[in-house]
Amino acid sequence: MTRVSEKAVQRTAAVPAVAAFDVAVARVERVGANFQRITFSGACLNGFGVAGPLLDLRIKVIIPADGRPCPDIGALMQGGGESAGWYQQWLGLEPDERGSMRTYTVRDFRAHEAEPEIDVDFVLHFDDDGTGGPASQWAAKAAPGDRVCLIGPNVAAAQCTTAGSCGGIEWSPGLAQHVLLVGDETAVPAICAILESLPAHVGGDAFLEVSDPADIQEVSTASSVRITWLARGAREHGELLDQAVRTAVRVPGWVSLAKYFVPGTAGARTRNGTPGTPGARTRNGQAGVGAPGSPGGTSALAGPEPEEVDIDRTILWETPQRLEASVLEATPNPGRLPGSQPFYAWIAGEAALVRGLRRYLVRDVGIDRKQVAFMGYWRKGRSELA
Repeated sequence: MTRVSEKAVQRTAAVPAVAAFDVAVARVERVGANFQRITFSGACLNGFGVAGPLLDLRIKVIIPADGRPCPDIGALMQGGGESAGWYQQWLGLEPDERGSMRTYTVRDFRAHEAEPEIDVDFVLHFDDDGTGGPASQWAAKAAPGDRVCLIGPNVAAAQCTTAGSCGGIEWSPGLAQHVLLVGDETAVPAICAILESLPAHVGGDAFLEVSDPADIQEVSTASSVRITWLARGAREHGELLDQAVRTAVRVPGWVSLAKYFVPGTAGARTRNGTPGTPGARTRNGQAGVGAPGSPGGTSALAGPEPEEVDIDRTILWETPQRLEASVLEATPNPGRLPGSQPFYAWIAGEAALVRGLRRYLVRDVGIDRKQVAFMGYWRKGRSELA
């Protein structure tokens, strides 16, 4: 290797996958009873982005403590690198100096504006006494000109093969043409962004649970995925989602092609009168994603019991990209790579709900774990540190 090419490699390898962006609130819009959309802008966002659609891209938002500016995360990154170094330095700051770090999905990114803009939808969750987490408290009072720090993908790394991935995108359907998207309100921004990116040849179902009918949003998609909103009202969190998935994906069953789909869930309120789950609103009249048996009438065998996850002590986060070799070898189709099968599921939200659906789909239905992503975005009764 010549000295010139060696220096070029060193420069390329030094490109960090993530960067800090000091942005200001440009607009605040209420897009539902419990959703506050905050638009951030700043010239620094010219350096934000990935190679392709953002899909379910996660970013970190540093919420400043009351009356205090955000810490200079960019300076911490320069001093401690993009890995745990800067994060440990941030944790070492005094609480009223460091503020709070929370994870959010980018709802939209307009990179080509004169000053680029990012939309982030905050779920406003407050207890009966009016108290809420730092993000909800901040978002409810946010006004144009307020400043925060975002930590997200460095667009320079998108063109750099040695920089690695920012790790913020999990949606990876591969060759699947039939999908299942499931999430509570914390996953609504990600599911909506994914739906907007899907091409016309993709079908399936999307189930979105929100607390109030006024949180139901219009979603535009070129796909034929049926979109069902579930307003839970006084029901337990996740109850309607669990019911919808168990009705759509039957036991025994194997999800494959559209001609093997069964009708949608019974009793739903839909936008065009199609039956479905109680309390649901459905975008169109397609059939559901489940099949009572595999093609040819042979029922699929149940799968192995998935490993137990203590959701009170650890994060439930299992995606095809992160499965260990021993798990891959124990799947129903060990010789097939992730993304090579016709069905893919993406499930996110409260960890107990996700864990129950993980057990049902993997153990009871027999879904190949290489074709489904399970993500516990949050845990009821437990605050998020970062």
